[in-house]
Amino acid sequence: MKRFLIITRADWVALCLVVLCVTLYGCKDSASVSDRPNVPLASLDVTPATLQPAFSSDTTSYAAEAPTAATSITVTATPQDSTVTVSIDGTVTTQRSIALDQPGSTKTISIVLTTQTGTDSTYTVRVTRLLSGDNNLKTLTVTPDPVSPSFTSDRLTYTVDVATNISAVTIAATKSDPDAVLSGDVSDEGRATIQLDGPGTQRIVSITVTAPNQARKTYRITIRRAASSNNNLSALRVQVGTADQTLSPGFSSGETNYRVDVGTKVTSVTVTATKADPLAVISGGVPNEGRATIQLDGPGTEKDVSIHVAAQDGNVKTYTITIKRAAPSSNNNLSALSVTSGTLSPAFTADHLAYALDVPTNVDSVDVSATKADPDAVISGSLSAGTGQASGHASIPLGTPGSTTAVSIIVRAPDGTSKPYSVTINRRASSDSTLSALSVSAGTLDPPFAPNIVDYTVKIGLLTGSVIITATKTDPNAIMSSLGSVIAAAGTPIGQVTVSPVLGAGTTVDLTLIAQDGINRTTYKITVTRGL
Repeated sequence: MKRFLIITRADWVALCLVVLCVTLYGCKDSASVSDRPNVPLASLDVTPATLQPAFSSDTTSYAAEAPTAATSITVTATPQDSTVTVSIDGTVTTQRSIALDQPGSTKTISIVLTTQTGTDSTYTVRVTRLLSGDNNLKTLTVTPDPVSPSFTSDRLTYTVDVATNISAVTIAATKSDPDAVLSGDVSDEGRATIQLDGPGTQRIVSITVTAPNQARKTYRITIRRAASSNNNLSALRVQVGTADQTLSPGFSSGETNYRVDVGTKVTSVTVTATKADPLAVISGGVPNEGRATIQLDGPGTEKDVSIHVAAQDGNVKTYTITIKRAAPSSNNNLSALSVTSGTLSPAFTADHLAYALDVPTNVDSVDVSATKADPDAVISGSLSAGTGQASGHASIPLGTPGSTTAVSIIVRAPDGTSKPYSVTINRRASSDSTLSALSVSAGTLDPPFAPNIVDYTVKIGLLTGSVIITATKTDPNAIMSSLGSVIAAAGTPIGQVTVSPVLGAGTTVDLTLIAQDGINRTTYKITVTRGL
């Protein structure tokens, strides 16, 4: 008899609950499966880089380090199911080249796998572009002499031999990696001027190259400066006080004999000698410090000063200065002679001794200036100027117009010899023949007096007995005459004339003035009339 499986409604409910629980919670044996991606990759490759950890379809997060030279990486992702869509960093593709940022930077790349039903999984790769470890130099040069042996980036020690006169060298270093850092005796720009110590010494120059990843390498250059054979002077001075004296010939390090002429009053000089090589030694008339005060003998003598320069290697060169002190000067000339009014005749020359000077009659003094050719000469006479004074000045008062004044200028040289100069100043006689005033004791001048009006009339009353005419000369040295007689001689400023005119008839009086020069004359006419 056949049996039939009969499932009741209660049985269906129980079965559905079991299925629902298995679907929602799984079972104990499938717990590790829940960590696996829903949509797995079959392979994942990042070039040029290595995934850490090694690829496993169950592992969704990776790190990778790309070389510093890599500016991009290629990501290749292959799904286990060929129907799955793969998106690499936002672009649907199974292989994509992705640009990297600067060395030291990190970029996270997402690989998303999506099934046709919409299920997806995401793998991530953190790619770090490594910092450079290049701590090499590309080039290394030293000026003015080359390094030995020739530069190679893997050799770290070098030597450079320079001449004794080289006091500094220039080092130029170029980094193999521009992002590396230079330090030590060279700046990061790769250049430095290295000051050397004295001849016969050496200096070690260090150049450290630090790669971007902090790996370091140090290059060293030993610079050897040759010993000096320099026994030259670089400068030579002779001074009187602070004033430089002239070397003859002019200084040059190869010339060893010189002459210096100084004045007769100089009793000492200062000699300063500068070594071309500080390691040389000076001796003789000047100590090693290079400065000495040399006492001279009497005027007209010579003195030799020897300066020995011993080089570092022992070679000696001797410089000699012959200092000649001048004899007392015999120069008793004037170099200039001038006056403030008029012109000297003849024009001044140092060899001409006598001069004349004509000045107008109204000039009553003349300023005379005389300049010595030798400031140490002495001027005496009408002018004076002592030793050290360049010139003498004096205001010379003149005599009356028409007179002569003598000016004497005696120049005595330092050796005692004298020369006399003279200037004869002629003050011209006056040419003024005018009156400065005219008056009458009775009546009134018509027209009123003016020096340039020569004709006048005067009317007096019947009872006026006489009239006195008074005239004043503009120049007291003129001569005034009237009625045939001199009424005011030269030097008398005022003259008078008395007239008594008859009734009705006018009396004319002439006043004649003759100027001091005897040439110019002026006649004034005064007509006196007596009225009723």
